[in-house]
Formats: sequence, structure tokens, C-alpha cells
Amino acid sequence: MDGRPSYPVRASDVERDRVLRVLGDRVAEGRMSHETFERRVDQVLRAQSQAELADIVHDLPPASRVVSRLTGIISSVSQATARIEAAWRAPRLPRFALPPGGASRIVVGRAPGCEFILTDLTVSRFHAEIYRADEGWMISDLGSMNGTRVNGWRLTGPARVRPGDEIGFGNAAFIVSTS
Repeated sequence: MDGRPSYPVRASDVERDRVLRVLGDRVAEGRMSHETFERRVDQVLRAQSQAELADIVHDLPPASRVVSRLTGIISSVSQATARIEAAWRAPRLPRFALPPGGASRIVVGRAPGCEFILTDLTVSRFHAEIYRADEGWMISDLGSMNGTRVNGWRLTGPARVRPGDEIGFGNAAFIVSTS
């Protein structure tokens, strides 16, 4: 006996992911058609052993260092371009200025008795409260129907608010700043 198992070794998810990356790289390099790629991905998902996975990529040429480097550079430039475009298209939110001193509580809502009145119908009459605590400025929802959000997360309890945070009341959103 030479120490090798006589039964096929089962393919792991890590090995499947490695083979899928190889296939994706070859498509990106233009060395494989999209139809062939789809057929081989289906084979990868059905493969039960390491030998079956090896058979799927055995005929592909090895990755060229120059092509790998070039596709890496193009990928980096594409990602940077996508981030710039996303930032450019992002809505410019109005500022919510926290008072420097004096006021220690701000009630946000549609009611005339609120310190910060919003006319948006998705904002409750008494929607949220922003108050000064020992840790800094805090925000809490006052049982509003459409919720209060900080940086996209809906509040379930009081949360700390800092300059630069995005706060939302219903459909209204603001960037917190100091005055």
C-alpha cells in the first residue's frame, strides 16, 4: 500500500471556490467563451471529488503573470471609477446642526410644539428626541410609525450621534454637524 486512499477524496467548498476563481479569471482573460464558462460552473457545482474538479480545469492554460497583473490593474481602476461615480450620484443631504451650548434637548416631528419641525408626512407628530448626555449627543425614537435611523440602521433604543453621521426620520435624512 502506497499511503494513498483507494476511495475518491470528497471536494470541499474551498476547492470549489478555487476552481471557480480559475474559471472566472480565464473568462476575464478572454480564453474561454461565456457558454463554456456556464457549462463548467455547472460541472463544478455537481462535482463530488477532487479528481472531478481537477478534470474541469486540466485543459486550461496556466495564468500568465503579465495578464494577471494587467487584469488586476484594470480591476482596481474599475473599482475606483465605480466608487467615484457612486459618490458623485449620492444625494447631497442637508445638515442637521447640533447646538453648541444651551439647548440640551431637541424634539423632532411635525407637531408645532417640536423644536425641529419637518413637514414630511412620513415623519410622526413627535418622531424622535435628540438630547445631550454625559457621553455626548444621543438620539432616541419616540415610537414613530416609520422609524428613526442612524447611518442606515433603524433604532431600537438610544444611540450616540456624532458629526458626520447620517440621521433619518421617516423619508427625511440629514448629516449631523456642529454649528
